[in-house]
This record gives sequence, C-alpha cells and structure tokens, in this order.
Amino acid sequence: MVENKIGSQIVCEALLNEGVDVVFGIPGGAILPLYGVLSQYEELRHILVRHEQGAAHAADGYSRSTGKVGVAFATSGPGATNLITGLATAMMDSVPMVAITGQVGRAAIGSDAFQETDITGATLPVTKHNYLVMKADDLGEIIHEAFYIARTGRPGPVLIDIPRDVFTELGNYDSNKQVSIPGYTVPKNAENKDVQYAAKLINKSNKPVILAGHGVIISKAWEELKFIAEKAQIPVITTLLGISSFPENHILSTGWPGMHGMAYASLALDQADLIINFGSRFDDRIVGDVSRFAQRSKKIHVDIDPAEINKSVRVDVSLVGNIKDVINQIIPLVEKNTHTSWIKHIEKLKNDHPSLEIPKSDHILGQEVVKKLSDITNGDAIICSGVGQHQMWAAQHYTFTNPNSWLSSGGLGTMGYEVPSAIGAQVGNPDKLIWSICGDGGFQMTLMELATIAENNLPIKYAILNNNHLGMITQWQGLFYEKDYQAETYTGNPDFVKLAEAYGIKGIRVSEKDQVEKAIIEANKHNGPVLVDFVIEKVDDVYPMIPAGQSVNELIEGPNNV
Repeated sequence: MVENKIGSQIVCEALLNEGVDVVFGIPGGAILPLYGVLSQYEELRHILVRHEQGAAHAADGYSRSTGKVGVAFATSGPGATNLITGLATAMMDSVPMVAITGQVGRAAIGSDAFQETDITGATLPVTKHNYLVMKADDLGEIIHEAFYIARTGRPGPVLIDIPRDVFTELGNYDSNKQVSIPGYTVPKNAENKDVQYAAKLINKSNKPVILAGHGVIISKAWEELKFIAEKAQIPVITTLLGISSFPENHILSTGWPGMHGMAYASLALDQADLIINFGSRFDDRIVGDVSRFAQRSKKIHVDIDPAEINKSVRVDVSLVGNIKDVINQIIPLVEKNTHTSWIKHIEKLKNDHPSLEIPKSDHILGQEVVKKLSDITNGDAIICSGVGQHQMWAAQHYTFTNPNSWLSSGGLGTMGYEVPSAIGAQVGNPDKLIWSICGDGGFQMTLMELATIAENNLPIKYAILNNNHLGMITQWQGLFYEKDYQAETYTGNPDFVKLAEAYGIKGIRVSEKDQVEKAIIEANKHNGPVLVDFVIEKVDDVYPMIPAGQSVNELIEGPNNV
C-alpha cells in the first residue's frame, strides 16, 4: 500500500515493517525531526544512551545475541563520527546493523555548515554499504534495502544518512515493494562437485579437525556442526569468536587456538592432516607465520564470502555458501568414523599441555574469578567482554555450553565494548542472565552507559577484573619491549563501588579470595544491575602465548619457558 507521509514517519513505518522493536540512540539537532515523531510509534522502544559509541555497541550486542538487525540513531557531525568505532567493530565481526544518522539540510551540504561531516565518506571503509538519501520518496525503499544488505550474505553494518529537511519532506512509501538489487547475489549452496571432493577428503582423513568460526554462529549452524562432528568423530576447535558454536563440555571439544588459545588446540591444528574450516577467516591471531601454519594438512574452507577464500591461507577445496546449508550438503556424503587413535592423541595433548592450570596465589587471580563465575552459573549465562587479559581469561576459563552465549570484539579489538554490548544483550534477552567481564581500563572508556543501565533498570552484572593497570600492554612491554613500561598504569582508577552507587547501582568490592563466590551469588540474586569490583593480582601474565607473527614452534606455555 502506498502512503503519503513525512520522511520521519516513513523511517519509523519502515523500521516497524522490518520487525524492529528497539533502537539505541541519542538526539541532536539534525536528527530531531525523527525524534519528534517517535511518540507516535509506541511499538518502537527507544533506549537513550549517553554516547553514540554506546549506541553502536548496544545495537551490536543486541544483534549478536538475538540474530536480529541492531539499530542505532545519531545526529550529524560528532554524533555520527562517534558511531565509527562501533561500526568498525561490527564490520570486522560481520554483525548486521543499521545506523541512521541525521545530516545538515540539503542546501547546506558541502558548505562546512555547523555539525556537518561527510559521514558516508568517513564510514565507507567500515560499513558494508551506506547511503545519503536526498528525497523522502526514496526513504522507505532504501531502509528496506539497507536491512536486506545488512542481514544477508556476510552480514555487516549499513549506514543511512538523512538530511534534516528530508525528514520533514512529504514522500510516498510503498510498504509492499520488494527489494531488488541487481548484481547483489547471496550464496546458499556450494558447487556439488566441490562438496563431493570435500567429503572425499574428510572420509580419507586420519587426523581431521574442524575449525569452527563466527560464521557457524551467524548462520545458526550449531546443530549441524555437532551432527557432522559426532557422525565422523572429528575434534572441534573454535576460533575466539566461534566460542559457543560447540558445547565445551563435549568430548570432541578441543578448545581454541592461537596467540592465547589452548596449547593443545594449536598443536592439534599443527598436527592434523585435514583442517575443515567452517566460517573462519584464518585470522592472523591463529595463523601467525603463514609459511609455517599447519603444513601437514590439506584444507577445506567453507565461507559465505568468496573474498575470504585464499586471502591469507591457501586451501585445497573452497566451498562458497551459507555454512548451515553447506554442512547439510556435506553430511549425507560423510561416512561414520571413529578416528580412535587420533582422538586418543588429542586427549594426550590435553593431558601433556594443561594450559589452563591456575597458578597458586594468596591474591585473587582473574582466572579464578572467571572459573568461579562459570561454576556458579553452570555456563548458563550470556558473557560479554572487552579486550585484553580479562577477555582471554574469560574465553579460557568460562565453560560455554549454550549456543551463541559469548559476545566479544574480535577483529577490531575494541576496549570499552564490554559495557554497552551487555546493554544490547540484556534488552534483547530480558529473561537471560547477562554477565559482562570487564577490564578496569576498557570499562572506563564507556562507563557513562551506567546511566543508561540505571535508567532502564537492566539487571546486568558487571565483573571488573581490577588490576589497576593495562595488563595486556604491560605483558607485551615486559616480553617484547625490554620492560619499557610506558603509560601502563591506571593508578588513578576511581572507586568503582562508589561510582556504581553514584548511578544508583548496587556495588560490591571483593578483595579477598574467600569473598569471590559469595559476591557472585549475591549479584545473581539481586533484581537489578550490579557492579562487582574484583581487586585482582596486578601483574599476572596470560599464558599460553604464541608471539605475534610466529608459529606453534614458538609457543610459550608459561612463565618458566619464556
């Protein structure tokens, strides 16, 4: 049906028709006409954030945890540029998001008007696509096209920039018009001959491993992954972002490899005769020195994005298609197997390289906090993290048994992601327990969003692993920069408990080991947000470690073999 409405109304109608029920944003001059009609659309919940980066990360967390397209609003100029870190985070991790920004009026574009920024130019490298909409008549079609692009194929963020006077202009909106994008094709099934060859390699292999990446989670292929792994008895290694695509209490679960991954996972990859890569881009944190990566193996790469095939690692078979569909193509052709000797060897690697033993200490260790959190929640929580030592400890010591229960910034490595992404996860999953494991450094980059949490009484639980410095930076400076410790201390950390209380949030400080369990249980029982300040050992390096650009041959399993 074609309707005549002003641009702001068309935006809201189109969002509702896309199934949007919540947006994260903050108003400003150029986008005020859109905010001026939100009261007409009660079905469209607006979460007022305190910084536009928070809006982008919240939309990201909402999207990852629900599988829906997250939506963020921002005004022109600094409002729009503040979105860029969040857009880049989503782009690197293939997260579907639509950002709608206000722009100066059409007549002022290019005149360096107040709060004017060429945001389509600025975001070109960090969006899957973007638009500058110059007519209200085009708004509806472009919004539906943006959602289609964001969610299909390899997902990613799309930005729509709308001049202020386009929001107020009358235009036509045809809600029944179908999206048609010539030249934009979405792969589904792989070529049959390639599938058959891949299945032949799997059936012939004696030491296969599956490398499960974020693509498994994006395509919701965790059941298919489990089925094929069990049918052919193939050990499953996940990437950092592939964590929670395969239950970690499963006998075939073999951890995650690479720079700070389990030693046995990196060794299993190195010793395999076949690597079946489902939805991973062979990231440099796993591959290291390309010339020495997994030289003993043939490689099958399944990915929806053909640009990822042979980008860093040459493969023997490429299967371009949706992971879920391609695994279903392979399953009937794969023979049942036991791989008994290989699985026994994997078990020996696990026993010989117990990477996750927690050192003894009189002080609280970050690893202990995460392990205790995992035990108390029984893995039944959505875990968010930022970037740094706390991220590695969270990935190492939390046992993920539920699919799609781990949210973290992988590709971009965004400090501060941990605070607002948890907002999006909690809004999208109001009945689930959300724990955000934070570094004291990253937490302070987006802590203003505590106001958003308090205003909406979101029952998020924040665990700050507070070592009063940038732990990962200190570790690298100590190992690789001759202990030249520059800008590594955070001696000016605030009193996080008082900070929480200032926002009306329950705060708990834990400074003794015997308080850890009690604090987690108390936080879980509290019907509202909680911030727990775990005062942990200041200097406690993350192991194992493969130095950047090196291979498993340079694996450092602990401080005694540095």
